Amino acid sequence: MSNPLEFTGERFTPECVREIWYEHVHRYVFAGDLVRGKTILDAACGEGYGSAYLARTARSVFGVDISADAIAHARSRYLSDNLEFQIADCCRMPFQDDQFDCIVSFETLEHLEDQSGLLKEFRRVLNPGGFLLISSPDKAVYTDRHHNDNEFHVRELYRDELDALLAEQFPVRKLLGQKLLFHSAIWSQGQGSRFKVQQSSNEEATTRTDPGHDAMYYIAVCAAGEADLPRLEADLWLFDDKQESVYEHYHHEIRKNMSAGELLAERDRELEQLRSQLAAQSVKGAESIPWWRRLFRGS
Repeated sequence: MSNPLEFTGERFTPECVREIWYEHVHRYVFAGDLVRGKTILDAACGEGYGSAYLARTARSVFGVDISADAIAHARSRYLSDNLEFQIADCCRMPFQDDQFDCIVSFETLEHLEDQSGLLKEFRRVLNPGGFLLISSPDKAVYTDRHHNDNEFHVRELYRDELDALLAEQFPVRKLLGQKLLFHSAIWSQGQGSRFKVQQSSNEEATTRTDPGHDAMYYIAVCAAGEADLPRLEADLWLFDDKQESVYEHYHHEIRKNMSAGELLAERDRELEQLRSQLAAQSVKGAESIPWWRRLFRGS
């Protein structure tokens, strides 16, 4: 297995932690169920982790990226008979028309100026009955509200801009939202729950019909007879506050810890500089002592 690709902020690597890991990995876990048995193009595949995950269920996966370093890393790290990596510009790909059943392209649009050209190329290599899975941040939330300043983003889109852009090549669309949330969860303890939970453990993602965690509390609805129980309209209830106070507290703590880490690192650099200065002064001071006194002191 090759060493991890350096994280520069331009592309995700699976060694990242916390929310960025949840966001990126969840997209491919979500896609895994949809691409089963299909021929897949992972456009702008980066270091290849997502292509490798899709290859677990797909018939074949082609991962392409414009970065030669990323492709070289992917070829050495992810080996599978139904997985191939190739250097290519996603706006001018070396594939035949109608070649793929599905194209997956997560967090690519915002890195390109010619977004219409990208979608036109996707339409060309996608077979008439195929589908595109694509993601991009909402500028209204990602940048305007949360003040993210991503130097690698060329053109971010608002929701209506994204929808209009996709409509140029894909008349039918279903828009899904994604966000890392903090909730209180209440869920049914019975069989046949009507919700899906995708959970990762030791690099394996499984689909469950329960949250996959032990309940901290139980809530019981009780009556003398079956007919007296109120009908529950769902198997999962999620609760939070509009201000997202738990999420805000989490980000506050992360920012505070990062600031503390930067401060400690700066202090370490200052201490190392002072030690070097003291060592240099000690050597200089020792050299100024006559040789016969240094000899006497040594005895």
